[in-house]
Amino acid sequence: MKKILLVCCFVLGISAVSFAQGGGGGRMGRSPEEQAKSLQTQLKLTDDQTAKVLAIYQTQRKAMDSLRTASNGDFQSMRTAMGPMMEANNTKIKAILTTEQKEAYDKMLAERMNRQRQGGGQGGGGGTPPPTQK
Repeated sequence: MKKILLVCCFVLGISAVSFAQGGGGGRMGRSPEEQAKSLQTQLKLTDDQTAKVLAIYQTQRKAMDSLRTASNGDFQSMRTAMGPMMEANNTKIKAILTTEQKEAYDKMLAERMNRQRQGGGQGGGGGTPPPTQK
């Protein structure tokens, strides 16, 4: 009985650590709602802009989920297909923004790209994959 209790505690502890490190829920990144709320805060979006951005992120999430399913674990093909998809979403988001907001958004994307190139940070649903060097 003690062994079973010990095993259960061990499994529960591993699960808690995994969830705390971002592994919970089976998805990487943030929800469309979290992404839209983050942009609303960072770019001072209006409620109308936020609703439009949320719709873009929700459509993006559905398309990415479909792509993940279709790729059957082939990360390289999935990444190749996601690059243009994310670029198109960034273009749609920029169409909603004011000139000042676009500048701030471009700066955010550039900072995210720098973090990804340095091997840190999660993508969070925007930007494009870093270019391959020849």
